[in-house]
Amino acid sequence: LDAGYPRERLQYMLEDTRARVLITQSRWLPHLPQHTAQTICVDSAREAIGTEARANLAAEEVAHSPRNLAYVIYTSGSTGEPKGVAIEHRNAAAFLHWTKSVFSPAELAGVAASTSICFDLSIFELFAPWSAGGKVILIESALALADLAGRSDITLINTVPSAMSALLAAGGLPRSVRTVNLAGEPLKAEMVREIYAAGAVEKVYDLY
Repeated sequence: LDAGYPRERLQYMLEDTRARVLITQSRWLPHLPQHTAQTICVDSAREAIGTEARANLAAEEVAHSPRNLAYVIYTSGSTGEPKGVAIEHRNAAAFLHWTKSVFSPAELAGVAASTSICFDLSIFELFAPWSAGGKVILIESALALADLAGRSDITLINTVPSAMSALLAAGGLPRSVRTVNLAGEPLKAEMVREIYAAGAVEKVYDLY
């Protein structure tokens, strides 16, 4: 759940999944809609969570399978009500296996993470670099790259062509970036030429 989403959408997701437990932090409680799930705030109940979890694990054997549910992700709802898609661990593992077959450890050494966790691309931004020994650089958006203190550590960014256009116009593309992934909108050849001309980028991928 992204606390920045409209309360109506968050409420729909909670009701549609029939969520029984909601794990969050105290500061996000005012932003959440009414719901029936048990709420656990990790910042105020850490010790209790640990004790309860150990008791549960001791009480029953936990079965692990690649087909276990990893997460549920919702469509935009542009063609009707949002639809929840159940992603299993094997799906996420296959995706990460693909990323490591396409992108080298050097490319994944420093990945900018600005995508909402409500989008699958966030799985790439968080887990692909970690699985390759790289690091994640959290940013609010691609447009924040121009003023980011740690911008020289970024080797790969994911964004949309319109944001990349604004970034190029502001001269905000870090020279450390070697790979650019563009998605969400059609990518024009002129944009690709501008990216290559702007700095040290070696690869541009169209993920649209």
